[in-house]
Amino acid sequence: MTAVEPKVSCVFVCHDGAGRVLLARRGTGARDEPGTWDCGAGALEFGESFETAVAREVHEEYGVRPLGIEQIGVRNVLRGDPVDSHWVAVVFAVRVTPDGVTIGEPHKFDALGWFAPDALPEPLHSQCGETLGLFAAGARGHGERGPVSPSRRRGCPADRGRPPDSTPRADSP
Repeated sequence: MTAVEPKVSCVFVCHDGAGRVLLARRGTGARDEPGTWDCGAGALEFGESFETAVAREVHEEYGVRPLGIEQIGVRNVLRGDPVDSHWVAVVFAVRVTPDGVTIGEPHKFDALGWFAPDALPEPLHSQCGETLGLFAAGARGHGERGPVSPSRRRGCPADRGRPPDSTPRADSP
């Protein structure tokens, strides 16, 4: 039997510094959950720092360079019963300038939008609620990010009475 090891993903919530978050709608070519809105993410490459991976992924997905990158949490993401996918998701808040944001990977995403945390689009990707929850928790010490209401986190496994370790990130390879 071949040993399977967890993979590392850098997950990021892009924000404008004025309370809005950038979400992408997953297109028909997305690996999973097409039609859902999600934050950005990508796999950490060998020898790469977290910050370098996040900057690379933000540019690939949205065509802009980060103005600021802040680590806001870590999630242990398991999917399947029995588990067949395991990611360690290091989560970041990334400030970007809204001007110039564009769909950099049209084979994965078919729409982008800026949203207030209390007016998020539907449906959210199954992992987006947990990620936005970490982003909202980080707001308490920074003043530039607002809360995400529990009803907007309905995609979150913890809100369904299960442990937060569940499904993997949509855009993780």
